[in-house]
Amino acid sequence: MDKIFRYFPDLSARQKEQYAALRDLYGYWNERINVISRKDIDNLYEHHVLHSLGIAKVQPFKPECDILDVGTGGGFPGIPLAIMFPQTHFHLVDSIGKKIKVVEAVAEALGLANVKAEQIRAEQISGEYDFVVSRAVTDLPTFVTWVRGKISPSNYHELRNGILYLKGGDLSEETMPFAGSAKVFELSNYFDGEFFETKKVVYLPMKARTR
Repeated sequence: MDKIFRYFPDLSARQKEQYAALRDLYGYWNERINVISRKDIDNLYEHHVLHSLGIAKVQPFKPECDILDVGTGGGFPGIPLAIMFPQTHFHLVDSIGKKIKVVEAVAEALGLANVKAEQIRAEQISGEYDFVVSRAVTDLPTFVTWVRGKISPSNYHELRNGILYLKGGDLSEETMPFAGSAKVFELSNYFDGEFFETKKVVYLPMKARTR
């Protein structure tokens, strides 16, 4: 957890408390509903929390904007980002109900009033969002088909509205259909450690829905 504080030194006391509470909360729920690999729970802060916050390094979110987390699982990257940006609205969705149960319980325990969790498939969502975030739920071209038409036409950030996608490894083939528009941010430029050497955030601007 010290790494969180080192890379994000301006956290409030409340935010520090919320991040500190994640270990016990996910430890408790992971014993009942397996949302994180049991052998990986000891690496919660580096492999899950800090990894999720790589998006915050690429694009900090402004107050009152709307973020959709598709395939959130147990709440990643949405929960760590919701703690980081308490005035930003987060909609965390997953098709598996028991995972959403964990998200709801964790958000309630942390007092995250800016989080809405819902069991729903991405294709069924009708809202508009500034950014869609996710963590390697499928290949990028497939993901784009899931969320196309869900981007707000109003841009308030340094990056134009679109997708911020956490993924690792060689992404040249996946990003090829979006050559010229997709941008890959290496998380090793923001965080130290072997884990982040191959981890990336793929940013893909997307057009808003045609009205």
